Amino acid sequence: MHLIVGLGNPGAEYAAHRHNIGFLAVDEIARQHSFPPFRQKFSALVSEGVIDGEKIMLIKPQTFMNRSGDSVAQTAQFYKLSPADISVIHDELDLAPGKVRVKTGGGNGGHNGLRSIESHLGKDFIRIRLGIGHPGHKDRVHSHVLSNFHKAENEWLEPLLDALAKNAALIAKGDAAGLMNKLALAMPSAPKAETASAKPAPKAQSHIRQARGSAPKTRLPESGPMADMLKKLFGKKD
Repeated sequence: MHLIVGLGNPGAEYAAHRHNIGFLAVDEIARQHSFPPFRQKFSALVSEGVIDGEKIMLIKPQTFMNRSGDSVAQTAQFYKLSPADISVIHDELDLAPGKVRVKTGGGNGGHNGLRSIESHLGKDFIRIRLGIGHPGHKDRVHSHVLSNFHKAENEWLEPLLDALAKNAALIAKGDAAGLMNKLALAMPSAPKAETASAKPAPKAQSHIRQARGSAPKTRLPESGPMADMLKKLFGKKD
């Protein structure tokens, strides 16, 4: 069995927070694959099912982020799971919104949920890092992660969660490269730059021609010494 952990904070007031993207991902996996309703167990909400022949348990720890490891450790101990059998889906400040990285082990980047799990299991579990972007300054990090996704962010959030759920079997199979490739292909492409006016571009002209075209037309004198001289040179036109 493979354990997929979504990290977040329990309670309706936290439900749409960026910090709860792990909960949102696990909920979408359960919905798409018709898992039974979540039930309370191991200080978490849990649901079990099968995806493409892979037995999977989904859990959402209800211990708040800072103690996520308590719940994960209880589940792992009961089912005798090794860290390699556990994937943790969490928000990642150091990735652009919608970007995904999957790796085994590594640092926690200051993420309290990961830090708590590491204190129980060590570092060798699988991390599915879902980018939420950085607010630009460390003083704004707290309010950034603990605030709701903006409506405009649904343009990348919904396709990301949908693709992650569709390809959940790749998590259990340990196919990190395949999963990242599927998610990258599912994300909307960058908007095309606005095109210029439909008017055709002016035909290129040499600087001489440009000068000729811009020079004002000079009216020739009709009387006086200059007129007489021009008449002698070119002849008078009738």
